[in-house]
Amino acid sequence: MNVIAEQLGEVGLPEPISALAQRSWDTVVVGGGHNGLTCAAYLARAGQSVLVLEARTRLGGACTLERPFPDQRYVISPCAYVIGLLDETVISDLRLNKRGLEVYLADPQLWVPFDDGTAFAQWMDHDRTLAGLQALGLSQRDIDGYFAYEDLFDQMRIRLRKGAVDTWSVAAPRKPELEEMLGKDTFMCDVLFHASISDVLDEFVSDQRLKDALFGQGVIGTYAGPKDPGTAAVKLMHFAGEVLGHGAVWGYVRGGMGMVSFAIADAAREAGAVLAAGVPVAEVLPGEGVRLDDGTLIRATRVVSNADPKRLLGLLPADAVPTAYRSRLEAWDIRSPVVKFNAALRRLPSWTAAPGETFMAMGVVDVTTGLDDAQRSFERCDAGEPAVGFGEIYVQTGHDPSPAPEGRHLMSIFGQYAAYTLNGGWGSRRDEVARQFIDLVGRFAPDFEECLESYEVLGPPDIEARVGLTGGHIFQGEVRPDQMWENRLSPRTEVPGVYLCGAATHPGGSVIALNGRNAAMAVLEDARASIGT
Repeated sequence: MNVIAEQLGEVGLPEPISALAQRSWDTVVVGGGHNGLTCAAYLARAGQSVLVLEARTRLGGACTLERPFPDQRYVISPCAYVIGLLDETVISDLRLNKRGLEVYLADPQLWVPFDDGTAFAQWMDHDRTLAGLQALGLSQRDIDGYFAYEDLFDQMRIRLRKGAVDTWSVAAPRKPELEEMLGKDTFMCDVLFHASISDVLDEFVSDQRLKDALFGQGVIGTYAGPKDPGTAAVKLMHFAGEVLGHGAVWGYVRGGMGMVSFAIADAAREAGAVLAAGVPVAEVLPGEGVRLDDGTLIRATRVVSNADPKRLLGLLPADAVPTAYRSRLEAWDIRSPVVKFNAALRRLPSWTAAPGETFMAMGVVDVTTGLDDAQRSFERCDAGEPAVGFGEIYVQTGHDPSPAPEGRHLMSIFGQYAAYTLNGGWGSRRDEVARQFIDLVGRFAPDFEECLESYEVLGPPDIEARVGLTGGHIFQGEVRPDQMWENRLSPRTEVPGVYLCGAATHPGGSVIALNGRNAAMAVLEDARASIGT
């Protein structure tokens, strides 16, 4: 384990602020999330002098590790839970595997219990998945349709990421280019630009159980219901990566997802980047650098913001931002329906669909009241009412017992739907939201509440307050088609010398790290061009 990981990202100040202010930096990175750290690592490797300023006392942003429970032996990632999109280029370039990054494949990739005591299971082993589908009594048409449905998204992943160019590693292709890559296949293009996840499921399967089991991948993290346009593309984004050579899968990181950020931070520090935590930035001054909360000016030729675009907008002088660009950032959609339920467990719960079994703790579990109800839940959410009818469950300790006391477990639930603004306010309704989570899991695992030792509920305002993400949106903005590809933000802003490197940039949200790498490439290209002129 590297030193930064041993400190859980609490790196403090490498030297007094006054000493940092005496230097003139090539680049200051505002925010020490995984993308900011990635950007810093690549810039430092290219010979730039780089300073990372993180407002919190802990590096990692939403992808970090904390001790939120009374028993400090539990260590948990508050917002990021599993790995699936972290790009192999970054892993290789920064030698993350030698810096403590160790991954276990989730298996089953998805397990979904039903009210009748049966369950859907998607295993790494095709034959095992097939046997489970047959045991559910599904028609051959639906079985074939299920595999064709998954293959559709995998073929789109291959065309967009494995062709002559990886569309995630370059400037975002425009719509005509993407259509060409998809062979102008009408259905694929509809999935990429328009379709709802419900519509796509209807094309492939008729059994409601399959629809209820699979819709969640199209809405996770998204301010939309499964019948809303653009949600099919959300599934594609979440399954466009590789883990350990397997495409479109997810896994667990030994120690928790914060280890990704800490490994990247180690690479950045080794390359010469200076990492400073507990240093809030008050202003970004184009062409000058940044001014800290205490008034100190840190001089830098360029500034890269890992903060979300709305936060960056608040840091820039009003007259520095062109009107059209300001309007675009102000209109950037950051509404979030996501609530996190993080728990310390005395023991694993027993599921009605598999009593006494623990295999599901090795994978990913979805609990849901069904596709149709999810649409109604979103509508309630949009009206200011919490309606947690979907939860994706991750048990870190299924593979990796190290972040919990011996014999105990950690469970994290990525839940929907509850908006940033609730009728009556979060303060008065937090317990109600917690109860919705407990009842939803308890519907399929009746002893769940007995297993709970401690838990926390993080709604969008809590995520905003703790991590600094405006609106609590973990992807720094919606990832439906109207904010993806050419519609996603570019690393180059319209303010000279100021860049973005966070999840609001192409290729999108989640723990990818290409956002940070792409921003570094833009900075280096512009730096070379300025020397040339």
